[in-house]
Amino acid sequence: MFPLTEEKKHVARLLLDTGTCPRCIFRFCGVDVHAPYRRPYKEFLNELQKFLKTDKDELLLEITNPPPKKMRLQGLEDGTDSPSRNGEGSNTAPEDESSASKNSSLNVCNVCLGILQEFSEREFIKQHAAWLLVKQEMGKQNLSLERNDIIQLKEAYKWITHPLFSEELGVPVDGKSLFEVSVVFAHPETVEDCHFLGTVCPDCFKPAKNKQSIFTRMAVMKALNKIKEEDFRKQFPCPPNSPKAVCTVLEIECAHGAVFVAGRYNKYSRNLPQTPWIIDGERKLESSVEELISDHLLTEFKAESFNFSSSGREDVDVRTLGNGRPFAVELVNPHRIHFTAREIKELQQKINKSSNKIQVRDLQLVTREAIGHMKEGEEEKTKTYSALIWINKAIQKKDIEFLDDIKDLKIDQKTPLRVLHRRPLAVRSRVIHSMETHYVDEHHFRLHLKTQAGTYIKEFVHGDFGRTKPNIGSLMSVTADILELDVESVDVDWPPALED
Repeated sequence: MFPLTEEKKHVARLLLDTGTCPRCIFRFCGVDVHAPYRRPYKEFLNELQKFLKTDKDELLLEITNPPPKKMRLQGLEDGTDSPSRNGEGSNTAPEDESSASKNSSLNVCNVCLGILQEFSEREFIKQHAAWLLVKQEMGKQNLSLERNDIIQLKEAYKWITHPLFSEELGVPVDGKSLFEVSVVFAHPETVEDCHFLGTVCPDCFKPAKNKQSIFTRMAVMKALNKIKEEDFRKQFPCPPNSPKAVCTVLEIECAHGAVFVAGRYNKYSRNLPQTPWIIDGERKLESSVEELISDHLLTEFKAESFNFSSSGREDVDVRTLGNGRPFAVELVNPHRIHFTAREIKELQQKINKSSNKIQVRDLQLVTREAIGHMKEGEEEKTKTYSALIWINKAIQKKDIEFLDDIKDLKIDQKTPLRVLHRRPLAVRSRVIHSMETHYVDEHHFRLHLKTQAGTYIKEFVHGDFGRTKPNIGSLMSVTADILELDVESVDVDWPPALED
């Protein structure tokens, strides 16, 4: 039985007529059965054409594109559609006209740029244009097709190639192996296609650390989800035009899947940022929490690079005490992955002996999925702080005792001036669950707070020129400022505590 249904025949025919390859047609029609994608290309195309024949035994052409340049795939004559396994011949130009005539020609797909015809990867802008066409045509027939129903290009490629890898290597391939093969493609003809998104959605494209281009996969997808359909159609042809040439393979890399290490850290310095503090290419402080931890992991795991994440972050002048702050480190392409519990413990001790500015506890190997627990319900979690506060007016102990009786105080915080350059302007509602005061002298007292995660404590004290309401200054009808701040606890029950 042919995998496409009769109700999707119209859309499939329209895509084929506009230059989309059979495998991409199956993807857009939501065919999630693996076997059809593995069929030899010529056989695949012939069956699709037979299915799409009209009553007059002719293909219905509704939209035409300028005739695209042909790409040649060797092996179509004998029913194969993949490069030869010894790596020879599949991309070799014909020596003469007679040899060329022995090979079939194929239009370069306007969605995958020939990748599912010969290679593997995804090209975002052309895929979006084809998606809009499918969505429009499905709507005309009162059919529903969500974006998530479309089979991703990389998934279709895996379905096709995994059996080939399994047969060639003589091992089972189930897609869950930590051995990864990465293929990087280039297509100069369409390299500028997504640049108009930078003009239409400038807030989606920001320079990122370790990224050569602002047009990253996530940034482009964010822009495509944000841009209005009518605006996209004005800027980009829908359906997309057929390309003149197939994409090229830049490199093929073999790597080990990432390994994840988690733990909790304490920060004892008031002159240490969580991540490298670099402004306009100039380093402001010599080290960071991230580097003091991750550099040791990078060395021991013999990894190429790392990505550091944590449950929130503290300012450079704020200490993190108590049980510490949960963190996780992704180690990219490690060359050593097997560690005993004893070796991990020794690694933790090595980190702790290397600096008196930080300490690490509960260091352990975790899965990628487990890291999600660190971020789950982050704003619903609570955090406890200790702040040393200065008051401009002389006070007595009785003047601050009323703060102890305030429970679940709701405050509104406009994005603080000090972070406005890197965070969007917004008003965030937060809760101060409880406060406890300790009188120091007539101008100072210590305040212990339990708050909703994400609360800006410094601004709650001094008010940030009225951007946080209410605040300690307004509650006491004084001018208040914060001299010291410590994080006493981060109430996230992850990672699991380990015995000393």
